[in-house]
Amino acid sequence: MEHDLLRNVTERVQPFLLSQGCFIQFLNEEMNLPPPLFPPSLFRSPCTWLSDRKKRALQKKDVDIRRRIELIQDFEMPTVSTKIKVSRDGQYIMAVGTYKPRIRCFDTYQLSQKFERCLDSEVVTFEILSDDYSKIVFLQCGRFVEFHSQHGHYYKTRIPKFGRDFSYHYPSCDLYFVGASSEVYRLNLEQGRFLNSLQTDAAESNVCDINPVHYLFAMGTAEGKVECWDPRTRNRVGLLDCALSSVTADTEIDGLPSVSALKFDGALNMAVGTSTGQVLLYDLRSSNPLIVKDHHYGLPIKSIQFQHQLDLIISADSRIIKMWNKDTGKIFTSMEPEYDINDVCLYPNSGMLMTANEAPKMNIYYIPVLGPAPKWCSFLDNLTEELEENPESTVYDDYKFVTRQDLENLGLAHLIGSSLLRAYMHGFFMDIRLYHKAKMMANPFAYEEYRREKIRQKIEETRAQRVQLKKLPKVNKELALKLIEEEEEQQVTRKRKQRNLPSLLKDDRFKVMFENPDFQVDEQSEEFRLLNPLVSKISEKRKRKLKILEELEAREQEEEEEPEGKASDAESSESSDDEKGWVEEVRKQRKLLRQEEKVKRQERFKEDQQTLLKPQFFEIKEGEEFRSFKDSAKKQKLMKKTLGDRLKLEEKLGTLNVSDTTVGSKQATFKLKKSEQQRKQQEAEKQHRRERKTLRRSANHLKSKRGRGRLFH
Repeated sequence: MEHDLLRNVTERVQPFLLSQGCFIQFLNEEMNLPPPLFPPSLFRSPCTWLSDRKKRALQKKDVDIRRRIELIQDFEMPTVSTKIKVSRDGQYIMAVGTYKPRIRCFDTYQLSQKFERCLDSEVVTFEILSDDYSKIVFLQCGRFVEFHSQHGHYYKTRIPKFGRDFSYHYPSCDLYFVGASSEVYRLNLEQGRFLNSLQTDAAESNVCDINPVHYLFAMGTAEGKVECWDPRTRNRVGLLDCALSSVTADTEIDGLPSVSALKFDGALNMAVGTSTGQVLLYDLRSSNPLIVKDHHYGLPIKSIQFQHQLDLIISADSRIIKMWNKDTGKIFTSMEPEYDINDVCLYPNSGMLMTANEAPKMNIYYIPVLGPAPKWCSFLDNLTEELEENPESTVYDDYKFVTRQDLENLGLAHLIGSSLLRAYMHGFFMDIRLYHKAKMMANPFAYEEYRREKIRQKIEETRAQRVQLKKLPKVNKELALKLIEEEEEQQVTRKRKQRNLPSLLKDDRFKVMFENPDFQVDEQSEEFRLLNPLVSKISEKRKRKLKILEELEAREQEEEEEPEGKASDAESSESSDDEKGWVEEVRKQRKLLRQEEKVKRQERFKEDQQTLLKPQFFEIKEGEEFRSFKDSAKKQKLMKKTLGDRLKLEEKLGTLNVSDTTVGSKQATFKLKKSEQQRKQQEAEKQHRRERKTLRRSANHLKSKRGRGRLFH
């Protein structure tokens, strides 16, 4: 149901402009647009596999291509773009990518690139601290944190562990770094030093975010949990188990879902994306999610954005971008780019969407239903009004789409992988001239076959005027014969009641049941034999009819013309047996089924005797020791002994201490065996206490002067 809805909605999303730097799409779902003022060739998509050099040469020759619009000049990366963000003032678009690692800043007022800076290592993520590009922080792969000002590189420092994400706390000027550690590192930009880190229960953390209203800090862990911390008191105030909530009855997962995306919306809402492709929407006042949305691809969620005008959530994995209502979960639309998605950025207060993907060019999507065009490209609103309501289909005039089966029929399967075929979806594109030549060579008698087919159709039309025999379908012949008999029986009642009941043989809804062999009724199955115990008796007469009809059909094929006359009438329908006969037939069928099951069990028993069991080997997990089987034998012997013997044995080992009390009773003290990890932890705590004692300073010099109190006025 959801996939059909997705297909219907995405068919209404049509390409608007295609240029070297951007790809804009719009959704004219609820817009009453006039006919286009531009020629249809303006919106035709060129072949995507053409090189830039060939496209430039084609641009010189074709006038229609020159009329296309390039929204932002050179809006691309050398190889791959990983992250893309917009400054708070909306004037600058910044993107990072490879290779070499670099950042590019685009000025929307000038519709061109403003500057480019190369970096020492790849950027994991970055944050724009100021309203423009004057203050930027980069988190790099080599544990480096690099600061850039308006003129360029400003300062570089390192964090103890590899970082994966960070957030900026505006009231305190603190940067919170999460990564391959259980600690959250804090770097204060006002004092210029690291502060005490936050100790969490997670082994590793993937993402983090700070609420823009009350500045609650939240982090997503590799165990599938979200921890919420109060930056004022530096204490944990909440814990959500998203991994358990993301697993529903209809979801299939391979491993433990970890948190891969996190985004706050307002003061109370928070969206969490998992590594298995689920998006959970939470109200911070409840531990249960409001909605669980599955992408059905099993890929980690890369980005989550909120669109407030239509109350939509824009979630994206590496394959698809989905927009759905945050109240009902209903799909609004979806976009599936050609290349894998790395990041999604929604331009503020507009219907424009930008993506960083595994390709040099970064895509720009414009959907007028979400909002107006930004002020720096307001001409897009005028262009969308000039488009016609019906979408234009993408047509390649010089290429033919063929499947693998078509290539095998044409004898061109050996061309797969060559430059003559371009892979696309479930088939290939090939030159239309090559296709026509190959078709002529593979089937030179196509015209003769076409002529023979037309003659056969004319003969069938003339035969339809004659008296027709009963022609049964190839599949479920007995069922069709039964329906014909019932129809003949009801002819008399139909004349009385004057009602035209539809026939299943003529109904298009049940046509596949008599054409597809997958719908063949299995009369040997247990269910059929128990539900229809009298079919065997009825089928004998029908088999006679089938033989008669098959002989008539064979005679018709041998003769050139069908003899005049009527077919023999069907035999009278048989009356059903009484209840006693029906019970006997059911018992007989049950007895036969028991005998068949007994024979199958004997055959399975013989196969089990012939099979040889092979020993199974098990691998010990890393960090565990192998304990011999003698330990289990000792434990069994110990359990058989009495309580007194076990107490004496434990006194010898030192784990039990029995002493008499003053009242006259006995007191028993047990010492539990500690694991190696607990023992090491206790030794580390003792060592820590000794070090603290040596470093502790006396506070005797801090004495208050008595008798000197401040007067209260």
